[in-house]
Amino acid sequence: MTWLAETAMLSHGWRRFALLLVAGALAGLSVPPLFVLPALFVAFPIWVWCLDGAETPRRWRRLFGPAFTIGFAFGWGYFTVAFHWLGAAFFVDGGIMLVIMPFAILALAALIAAFWGLASALAHLFWSHGPWRIVTLATFLTMAEWARGHVLTGFPFDLLGYAFTPNDEMMQITAVIGIYGLTLVAALLAMTPALIWPADNRSLSRRLLPFFIAIAAIAGQLGYGHNRLANTIATPRSDVAMRLVQPLVYEHADWNAADPVAVIDRLLMLSDMRMDPKDQGLADIDLLVWPESSLPFYLSTYPDALARIARLLPDRTTLLAGAPRLQFEPGTTVPSGPPFNALLAINTNGEVIASYDKSHLVPFGEFLPFAPFFASLGIKQFVPGAEGWSHGDDRRRLISLPNSPSLLALICYEILFSGDLGDAEHAQYLFNITNDAWFDHSIGPAQHAHHARIRAVEEGMSLIRAANSGLTFATDPLGRITAQLPPLQMAALDVHPDERLDSTPFTRLRYWPLLLALLLGLAISVLARRRRKQPV
Repeated sequence: MTWLAETAMLSHGWRRFALLLVAGALAGLSVPPLFVLPALFVAFPIWVWCLDGAETPRRWRRLFGPAFTIGFAFGWGYFTVAFHWLGAAFFVDGGIMLVIMPFAILALAALIAAFWGLASALAHLFWSHGPWRIVTLATFLTMAEWARGHVLTGFPFDLLGYAFTPNDEMMQITAVIGIYGLTLVAALLAMTPALIWPADNRSLSRRLLPFFIAIAAIAGQLGYGHNRLANTIATPRSDVAMRLVQPLVYEHADWNAADPVAVIDRLLMLSDMRMDPKDQGLADIDLLVWPESSLPFYLSTYPDALARIARLLPDRTTLLAGAPRLQFEPGTTVPSGPPFNALLAINTNGEVIASYDKSHLVPFGEFLPFAPFFASLGIKQFVPGAEGWSHGDDRRRLISLPNSPSLLALICYEILFSGDLGDAEHAQYLFNITNDAWFDHSIGPAQHAHHARIRAVEEGMSLIRAANSGLTFATDPLGRITAQLPPLQMAALDVHPDERLDSTPFTRLRYWPLLLALLLGLAISVLARRRRKQPV
């Protein structure tokens, strides 16, 4: 390892770029559901060592010079591996999209890697070459992760902290510090091997102490999680029974191929199926759930759909269905703008009694940034809708329905936004519908599902998740899966959400402790930098 440390510090130019690209790709193996956690402890020290040997240019190039390139190269490798599964969506349309696919993945990874490049450059401004330098880099990296989760609508997939949540026990710490807090911890711990090599005439015990502290921290994380799981009782609710339908509606990619009659036939058949001889079908169900994109057409184009749904539903049952919703000019049937990706609540009379419109739209999926430019290249959004989709009002996520406690509605990747889910304090459980069929046969659906489970742990609420092709499941407030369907299987699942916990440290404090930790990290960085400049 001394050889690797010295090689990283002395490398420059394309050799350093290639080394960091490989190191970042290695670190990318830590993302869910791969969870190759040791890869972080091998890869992140290389970033630190390269910054140790980085040149310090003058003036503006200090921000976009070698230190920026170091972080950018590492991030480009990391995000290329972490986001490779997005390429599966290009196979849906085929043709020119397959040619574009590798360039699109590399371009997206490069765009996100710029956040890590900026973090690296800022950290190098405060670089001290002492043990505190890993605090400096971890602090700025966490700020960069926060920024990419919020800037330009945010894209918080694969935050570094998720690598430290491979099991139920290790997930529990997010109930205290949230996923961004765990990102700071993960970055700091992963960099500790950089303090072991090179030796620099330090004793072995002194060099190993930070790494042993890191191992102790991980053991403490496991111990806390084990204790929380053992001493927290999850109680299933008796006031709401739900049936989740996993219909495998693949017409979501091409509405012209959708046969509304056949789609409704399939959904009705799955909804009223008997699971066992004692099953009463929908007679005992309060909420029937059809996932996002289960209706790949406007209900106005098939007027009989609502009538057929009404005939299916018993008096006590409400349908929650993912469907596109048109907005009209007042008093007319003329559309007033692009449609909404909506959740519709339909009662036994076939009336839409409540709705929620998705507010966090997926870039390139549901809207096209810089649309004229990309359209000129033949690039279009993946989800049908010629004019894109409208943003809904995120203040309307709380839905109250007959025969159900209030739920917090989240469509697709809205579940990713830690601490920004809407009116969570008044909801009794999290409710997420999604369509991950774009990414079947990749790690994408499992990754998305794991991120969703972390929100349940943070908020102390049960999660009910209905997916078009999987993963469909329910969790308790500790994020443990209590019932699930196999992926890529047409089926239905009966579940009961659990009572929510009174609160978690995270719901009480949110990210204020993280802010204080980051301010402390900045203070340590400034003091360490000043100490380095003092004459001996």
